[in-house]
Amino acid sequence: MNMPSSVQVNNITGTTPFDIYLCMSGGTPCYYITQINTIDLPYTFDIPYPIQNFKYYCLRIIDYDGCEITNCFNVI
Repeated sequence: MNMPSSVQVNNITGTTPFDIYLCMSGGTPCYYITQINTIDLPYTFDIPYPIQNFKYYCLRIIDYDGCEITNCFNVI
């Protein structure tokens, strides 16, 4: 059985609060993780079931003003 991998968000620019989503590499489906503020950084979360066994994800962050930041990455 694999242990869930973790994702750490170290820095975000924009207007707080930030809504954090984790998406599959194609952009869907996306899973809502939580809402954080700059003071919560660095923020670490486990990759949710049922996508925890994949190795490539896109982190989607939407700030208070509706600006979207997307960063895709491999999980080792």
